[in-house]
Amino acid sequence: MPGVEYDHNKIDEAVLALLWLTQAGNRRAWKSHDWDALERLHAKGYISDPKSKARSVAFSDEGERQARELFERHFGRKD
Repeated sequence: MPGVEYDHNKIDEAVLALLWLTQAGNRRAWKSHDWDALERLHAKGYISDPKSKARSVAFSDEGERQARELFERHFGRKD
């Protein structure tokens, strides 16, 4: 975003949580998110390389755990 400074770690957390929401099955999620964030998540070891021809990325064990935890933290109901 031109002119706006933002916290990449917060963006990465939100994208990882949303990847949990968009799971396609088999520990895979649709890669319809910001490419820079997907690249950073790959560099952190949470997902497979988003540059592949596949339309989805695979979670690593740690990525799957983090995604579930972040989704519950950011989007879970606290009734």
